[in-house]
Amino acid sequence: MALLDTIEGPASLRGLSDERLRELAEEIREFLIDRVTASGGHLGPNLGVVELTIALHTVFDSPKDRLLWDTGHQSYVHKLLTGRRDGFDRLRKAGGLSGYPSRAESEHDLVENSHASTALSYADGLARANALTGTADRAVVAVIGDGAMTGGMAWEALNNIGGGPDRPLVIVLNDNERSYDPTTGGFADHCARLRGGDADLSVFEQLGLTYLGPVDGHDIPALREALVRARRTPGPVVVHAVTEKGRGFTPTEENELDRGHAIRPMDRRTGRPLSAPSGPSFSAVFGEHITRIAAERLDVVAVTAAMTEPTGLLPFRERFPDRVIDVGIAEQHAVTMAAGLSMGGVHPVVAIYSTFVNRALDQLLMDVALHRRAVTFVLDRSGVTGDDGPSHNGMWDMSVLQVVPGLRICAPRDGTRLAELLREAVSWEEGPTLVRFPKGATGPDIPTEAVFGGMDVLRRQGALDVLVVSIGALSRVALGVADRLIALGHGVTVVDPRWVSPVAPGLADMARRHRLVITVEDNSRVGGVGSTIAQALRDAHVTTPLREFGIPRRFLDHGGRADVLSLCGLTIDDVSTAAAEDMAVLRGAERDPEFAAGLRGLTGDAMARTLRTTSEGEAL
Repeated sequence: MALLDTIEGPASLRGLSDERLRELAEEIREFLIDRVTASGGHLGPNLGVVELTIALHTVFDSPKDRLLWDTGHQSYVHKLLTGRRDGFDRLRKAGGLSGYPSRAESEHDLVENSHASTALSYADGLARANALTGTADRAVVAVIGDGAMTGGMAWEALNNIGGGPDRPLVIVLNDNERSYDPTTGGFADHCARLRGGDADLSVFEQLGLTYLGPVDGHDIPALREALVRARRTPGPVVVHAVTEKGRGFTPTEENELDRGHAIRPMDRRTGRPLSAPSGPSFSAVFGEHITRIAAERLDVVAVTAAMTEPTGLLPFRERFPDRVIDVGIAEQHAVTMAAGLSMGGVHPVVAIYSTFVNRALDQLLMDVALHRRAVTFVLDRSGVTGDDGPSHNGMWDMSVLQVVPGLRICAPRDGTRLAELLREAVSWEEGPTLVRFPKGATGPDIPTEAVFGGMDVLRRQGALDVLVVSIGALSRVALGVADRLIALGHGVTVVDPRWVSPVAPGLADMARRHRLVITVEDNSRVGGVGSTIAQALRDAHVTTPLREFGIPRRFLDHGGRADVLSLCGLTIDDVSTAAAEDMAVLRGAERDPEFAAGLRGLTGDAMARTLRTTSEGEAL
C-alpha cells in the first residue's frame, strides 16, 4: 500500500520519520501530476508547496490551529493531507472537489480564499480574537506567496500586525518569485537580496516582526525546525520559505511563461494538451487587436495586474515591451495609476479579470470617472467562468459598474464585434470606457441583419410579439430562444445593443412596438442590464412588459460553464419556455382572462404541451 493511502488526516503524519515524509512528498507529487494533468487545474503552485505543506501539518494541529492559504489555489496538498484524496477524481467539476479551500468540504478550510493578499488580514483578526478571548492554545498561520505580497491589503495588514508585538501570529512567506507572472517591483528585489544574503535587515523586521530564514522550502527537517521556532515566538513572526513553482514535473519546470500555473488537461508524458482550442479565444482576439491599435497610436499603453498572458497581452508585450506595465496583484493601484497616465497624455488600456475589478470600484469611480479620464477597461472572464468556482465568476461587473457616471460599457458577442467595439472604446476621449467578454472561444461570428438606432438586429421575423435583447456572449442563447418562439407561432425580434450602458435611446421605441420584452445576460439579474433597461422604459413611459433573465443573486458552485448556466436557468429551453408562458398569458388576458389564469399554474412539460396544442389548433 502506498504511504499516501494511509494518510487519513494530519494526525497520520505524526511519528513518521524524515525519510518516510520525503517518500510521502514524492508520492504526493506523482499523485498531483497524475490527477491534475487529467482534470486540469493549478498544478505548478501545488508542486511547489508539497514539502512546505507536509511540514506545516507536522508542526501545527489543524483544525484547532488555524491554517490560512493565500491564495487558495496552492491548497491541493493541504486537501490531500486532510482526507480528500478520493475527491481529486472530480476536481473542479460539478459536484466534485473545489480547486480552492472550501468550508463545505472540510473543517480544515477556514476561508475560501481564492483572491490574493487577504490572508494576513484574516490572520490579524483571528490573532486579535485570540487575545480578546484569552485563547492561548491555538496558533494562527497564514501562508502567503511572494506574488500576493504585491497587493496593498497585505501591507495594510502587516502595518497592523507589526503594531501588535505581543500577539502571536505565524506568517509563512512562500517565495517562488512568481504570482502568475514573475513577481515585479521593489519587494521582489528585496526578496532577491534576502535570498542572496545581501540584506542586513528585512522589511518585516523593520515593521516589528521577527524574521526567520530564508529556509529551503523543499527541506522538510529545515522547514519543521523553522516552524517550531516560529510557533514558540511570543509575537508575530515571518518564516521565509524559498520554493520552486512546478517542481518535479518537466513540462512545468521548463515552462518559463507561468511554470504550469493553471493547466488544461494534458498528456503527462509529453506535456501536450489533450485537445486543441476550438477557435480563437476572446482574450486572443483582444490581444491581436489591441496590438494593432498600439501600432497606430503611440499613446496607447497596456496595464495588467500580474496577468499579462492570461488577459491576452503577450503579443503586445512582445512587440512593445516598454508600453506594458505590470503592477503585480495591485488592482487598486493599477486603476488610479491609469488615471494619472491619462492626465499625462497617455491612453491606458487596463486589462483585468472581471471578478478582480470589484476590488478597484472606488478607484474607478472617484479617480477615473470623477475626473472624466479617458481610460479603457477590458474585463476578461466576465460572466460565468465555471470551474474556478464562486469567486471567479465575473457576474457582478455590469451590476456594479453601471452606477459609475460617464462610464460607457460594451459587451461584444463575437470576435468581429470585439475588434470593432475595442477600437470604438479606445477612440472615446470624453471619459472611461469598458469592454467585457467571457472566458473561452469566440465561436463563429453572428451576422447583423440590420442596424436600428445603433443596435444590431440579429433576427426579425413575424409579428412584433417578442423583443429579445441579447447581451454579449449569450447571443446564441437568444437566437435559439427566437427559433423556439417562432416555431410556436410568435413573431420575434432579436437585437444586440453593443453598447449596453448607457441604454440606447432607440430601444424604448422598439420596445413600445412589441408585446413583450425579454433581456438575456451573463450577469447578475440584480442591478444588471435588464434592470437598467426596465428603468429606461419606465422613464420613457413604455408599458410593454419586460422580463429579465440573468444570474440569480447567489454564489455559484464550480462546474463547467454549460452546467452552471443551466443551473441559472440560462438555457434555450428555460428562457424560451418562460417567454412562451408570458406570451400565452398576455394573449389569454387579451381574449380570455379565465384561460390566462389557468396558464399561470402550468410549468415545465405541462406548459410546453399546452403551448404546442394551442399553437397547432386552438386560437387564444
